[in-house]
Amino acid sequence: MPTTTTLTGSPSLAPLLARGALLSPFKRPRPDAEFARTRLVLPGLRVDLARLAAYERVCGFATGDDVLPPTYPHVLGFPLAMRLMSGRDFPLPLLGLVHTSIEITQRRAMPATGEYRFTVYVDELAPHRRGTEAAVVTEVRAGDMGQTLDAGRTGDDGPAGDEVVWESRSTYLARHGTDGQAASGAAETSGAAETSAASAVSVTSVASLTEQRDPLPAVAEWRLAGDVGRRYGAASGDRNPIHLYPLTARLFGFRRAIAHGMWTVARCLAAHGTPAAAVLRADFRAPVPLPGTVTYAAEDGLFELRAADGRTHLTGGVYPLVS
Repeated sequence: MPTTTTLTGSPSLAPLLARGALLSPFKRPRPDAEFARTRLVLPGLRVDLARLAAYERVCGFATGDDVLPPTYPHVLGFPLAMRLMSGRDFPLPLLGLVHTSIEITQRRAMPATGEYRFTVYVDELAPHRRGTEAAVVTEVRAGDMGQTLDAGRTGDDGPAGDEVVWESRSTYLARHGTDGQAASGAAETSGAAETSAASAVSVTSVASLTEQRDPLPAVAEWRLAGDVGRRYGAASGDRNPIHLYPLTARLFGFRRAIAHGMWTVARCLAAHGTPAAAVLRADFRAPVPLPGTVTYAAEDGLFELRAADGRTHLTGGVYPLVS
């Protein structure tokens, strides 16, 4: 049976990263491992507008809008996900864990001055041809659930104020030896996420579109400074050493610092644009070294980042939800 733990504040990421690193050598990942069915709930969350502005600047979003960028709820919910993944009862080692994909369904624009309730949980473990993947779900509801909003009015999402306005499903891969029988391609990371019945396009179909192999037409060339990881880390709170400096990145096997995967998604969406109600997916295919130069390419609902040698760093797609 799932258990629910309600938090009084957002956890600090640095101690969670340290705890996860210390416990990692004792983890033995496998897709049939038991894991805690805990749901972490953080009610009454309000956005720090100064940190939001810093996030918008480093990712290329327009500042001063009264709505959250579609990727920002991930930043707000990430400390809860880290608390789960750094715990003793999470079977995958935090060290070396790779963010492989994210699926987001945003049902309406989210005011920056709003109040939100976050729920985060590990949904499943699944075999991958390179190891085991964990799917982590984040749900965001509008309003403070500690209060009754418009008592007596109900809808498809339950009592008023209990509407899920934003949700995501992220997959994280722990590499280890396997028999190589897991499915390849989109099926490895698409998970079992479902979108609203009002959706014009399902997450599964977005995933299949992002699997196309023909290169998209180039739109712009971006020269990325060496401090992008530090600037994004300051704005998001995610100061993983692999993103900060060449020296700290080398401790974990990288020759240079690499950009945060969620920064690459946000930067692409800032250039691409996103409807107020949309479903999007991004698949992380190769790290982006810093400093460096990448090509942003897009056509219709699809986008990607490519290296100068043609290697693909990121593929994605975004489509409106139609009620």
